[in-house]
Amino acid sequence: MKLIFQKNNLLKAINIVLKAVPSKTTMPILECILIDAAADKIKFTTNDMELGIETIVEGEIVEKGSIALDAKIFSEIIRKLPESDIVIETDHLNTTITCEKSKFNIPGKPSEDFSYLPFVEKNDFITLSQFTLKEMIRQTIFSIATNENNKLMTGELFEVKDNMLRVVSLDGHRISIRKMTLKENYENKKIVVPGKTLTEISKILSGEVEDTVNIFFAENHIVFEFDQTTVVSRLIEGEYFRIDQMLSSDYETKVTINKRELLNCIDRATLLVKESDKKPIIISINSGYMELKIDSQIGSMKEEIDIEKEGKDLLIGFNPKFLIDALRVIDDEIITIFLVNPKAPCFIRDEQESYVYLILPVNFTA
Repeated sequence: MKLIFQKNNLLKAINIVLKAVPSKTTMPILECILIDAAADKIKFTTNDMELGIETIVEGEIVEKGSIALDAKIFSEIIRKLPESDIVIETDHLNTTITCEKSKFNIPGKPSEDFSYLPFVEKNDFITLSQFTLKEMIRQTIFSIATNENNKLMTGELFEVKDNMLRVVSLDGHRISIRKMTLKENYENKKIVVPGKTLTEISKILSGEVEDTVNIFFAENHIVFEFDQTTVVSRLIEGEYFRIDQMLSSDYETKVTINKRELLNCIDRATLLVKESDKKPIIISINSGYMELKIDSQIGSMKEEIDIEKEGKDLLIGFNPKFLIDALRVIDDEIITIFLVNPKAPCFIRDEQESYVYLILPVNFTA
């Protein structure tokens, strides 16, 4: 095999497929990037058996062939080569990488040993702009669970229903929901996608409004196709939580507030809280203003913000991090918060409910 690449094209492809190389594995072949130039295209593939990525690379095929190279060593070599054409040649399993006056020899592994991406029937799919998908992930991914105690909580629900895509995440303390109207009519679907897959997808997507992504739904897999790249991921099995039963439109107190002011105030308050501390921010809602205060071993802070209020006065406590996470991803300048009582969750949502953030309060001693 003999291939010639421009460095930036080669590096771009390596950076895409590196996201599916496992950090730990008992199968050394999975630590490799498969370079497949056996046909008329050059394809790079990686696969950790949960997530697989394949991308087509711009380059010249002088001699066809295929080989699997250690991803870490290969990527480090390419990264540090000069900005010039790079030639990759193989003689059996011995691989030579040449660029200007640099020449590396590294051993490869047989391409037949590599685990190719699973075949997935591409029948049911939806099309979105890459910008939309990237934003929906950004605005929900922070509230998936990080521990594996409940596997379903480590993923996000992707639900297509009534011409609407709904993405949901929850970790037992909060729920994040984003909804988007689809341009076409699609069959109803409901699947749970691993958070790791969505995090990695988000890094690869261009985020441009004009660029599209096709999302294919299969029984055990989801496939994302965009920009010469295919990402295949296993799904999380099981029945997702009944989200609609957790949502309520009832409220006793409705607060309209400037999002930036509220976010900045909570941000300042957390200066007095160590990560290990579980100190709540205590919010007192009164006519015309909201008072926020926090007390910790480092010190105390109190601040007032102007609000518009409907309904009852209320004293309630929250984990400040959960409020910050939600506020950071809302783009609206003015937001509305709905509350019932000090023990019930608060809801931050817009009129169309294109986003809904549910946050459970915490107990505190006043």
